[in-house]
Amino acid sequence: MLKCLVFVVVSTFLLSGCSTRGISKTPSTTSANKAIKLTNTKKASPEYKPSQQNWITIALYEEYKKWYRTPYEYGGFDTSGLDCSSLIQNIYKDAFNIDLPRTTKYQAKTGYLVSRASVREGDLVFFKTGFKQRHAGVIIEKDKFIHTSTKRGVSISSLNNPYWKDKYWQARRILP
Repeated sequence: MLKCLVFVVVSTFLLSGCSTRGISKTPSTTSANKAIKLTNTKKASPEYKPSQQNWITIALYEEYKKWYRTPYEYGGFDTSGLDCSSLIQNIYKDAFNIDLPRTTKYQAKTGYLVSRASVREGDLVFFKTGFKQRHAGVIIEKDKFIHTSTKRGVSISSLNNPYWKDKYWQARRILP
C-alpha cells in the first residue's frame, strides 16, 4: 500500500509540470522532494556563457548562475526547489525589480504578445505541454531560454529543440 501511495505521489509530481492550477504544497510531496534533494545539494557552475554583452543578457546570466541546477518542485519558490513560474517571478524581481504574477496562467497575460521570430532577451516564452499544462521560461539570448526542468533543474534550452519547437505557444514582452 505504501509503495502504491509513493508511486501515485511521484507520478503526479512528474506529470504535473508547470500548470495553471493554484499552488499548494502538501507535506507528503514536500518531504519526498527534500529527501531527493539531500543527495543533490552540491551545485556546479554553469558552462553557458552569453555571446552578447547587453545589460539584459548580463542580468539574466547572473540570475541563471544563482539558480543553476536548482531542482524542480511544483509550487516551490526558493533555492531548495521551484517551478517555472516561480523562477520567472524571482528572476524578474531580482534582475529588473518587476513584480510578476505567480502562475503561468497570469504571466501569459502580462506585457504584450510578440512573434516567435522577434523574441529577444528578457521576453517570456510559453509552451503547451499538456491539455491544461503550461511551461514557461525567459529568453536569455537569441533562441535560448532559462527554465526549470524536471530532470535537470534550472537550465538553458533552445527554442529550436524539436520538443520545445513543437510545444511553443506564445511569447510576451515585459521589458521596454
